[in-house]
Amino acid sequence: MQHFEIAVVGGGLAGSIAALALARVGRKVALIAPGSEKADERTTALMDQSIRFLERLGIWDDIAPSAAPLCVMQIIDGTKRLLRAPTAQFRAQDVELYAFGYNIPNPALSGVLSAAVDAEANISKIDASVETLDYTDERAALTLSDGAIVTADFVIGSDGRKSKARETAGIGVRTWSYPQSAVVLNFVHTLPHGNISTEFHTENGPFTQVPLPGNRSSLVWVVKPDEAQRLLALPTPELSRQVEDRMQSMLGKVSVEGQPQAWPLSSLMADRFGKGRLALIGEAAHAFPPIGAQGLNLSLRDIISLQEQLAATGTERPIPADAGERFNRHRRPDVMSRTFGVDLLNRSLLSDFLPVQMLRAAGLHILTKAPPLRNLLMQEGVEPGRGFRSIVETLRHEIRR
Repeated sequence: MQHFEIAVVGGGLAGSIAALALARVGRKVALIAPGSEKADERTTALMDQSIRFLERLGIWDDIAPSAAPLCVMQIIDGTKRLLRAPTAQFRAQDVELYAFGYNIPNPALSGVLSAAVDAEANISKIDASVETLDYTDERAALTLSDGAIVTADFVIGSDGRKSKARETAGIGVRTWSYPQSAVVLNFVHTLPHGNISTEFHTENGPFTQVPLPGNRSSLVWVVKPDEAQRLLALPTPELSRQVEDRMQSMLGKVSVEGQPQAWPLSSLMADRFGKGRLALIGEAAHAFPPIGAQGLNLSLRDIISLQEQLAATGTERPIPADAGERFNRHRRPDVMSRTFGVDLLNRSLLSDFLPVQMLRAAGLHILTKAPPLRNLLMQEGVEPGRGFRSIVETLRHEIRR
């Protein structure tokens, strides 16, 4: 029987980063996950706070060559409704950043993470799935698919929407679905993107182009499920033409690369994000549509919080029995606000109710005409609390003057 300070259940992006982050503060970590051959051709947009965290972990320099900066983000109302919102543009330089963040192909991100995990002396990789977990006040016991038993002082559940770690702890979950699917693909274009990401709001959801290095971009096209299947069945030249038409030829001629994928959209939120000797991160705790670049960024804030909490106890001291409750209290406001914010935005795009359309259009109009409010929103999007800290610092500076 092997014993570790921390057992991370789940070897996806969030689980791998969590294992690396906790190992780097001196904890002995087991990363428990079966091998996976499933290809993930999506990309991930990580905001400035997340990039700085990867820098502290020492892996950003290896990821950066595959990433493209997001210097400008713009929203264009692509609906045909009576009330249309004005185009809203957000520039990173307005909040003293070179880029809001970077867009990274998932294969490049996972490749660098895998190499870093393999090289980390404080991480033991265990190629197995977890069959059962038993929690006590002193420790957790994990029975694996190969019959082995591993014990740990603390468990981090990063094993997805059907989390075994969450279920065995008796933590419930709320789920809801949308009449939408996300078609995900990469494409080449003849005109440079200028490090500008463009999100078209349509009656069926957002159509979001995000830069990749060179004259390439990734796309998340949210449509009805039957339309998603129609798009996947199109010959590549015809699909390329439809992407170009939807983008109003802003990037010139478009050529879709590889095989597009479609993902049904739904949301999930656990009733609590920690309990006793368990913390839930990533999609074991929260999941929502790919809107506003919030998914993995929210998971990384889970990990940052855990790293700070478990490092603060001192690596020479045992992890307290109520660490899960502390984590839950700290993460709840951020997770709930982001989940409901994304849900509200997505539903506002789908609604034909005229007052809802008026509110959405008015909100974007106010942002275009009120730079201080727009800058505050941009700072909060990059890092929760950043905008309000900026206001406090400005007030302090004025008082000192």
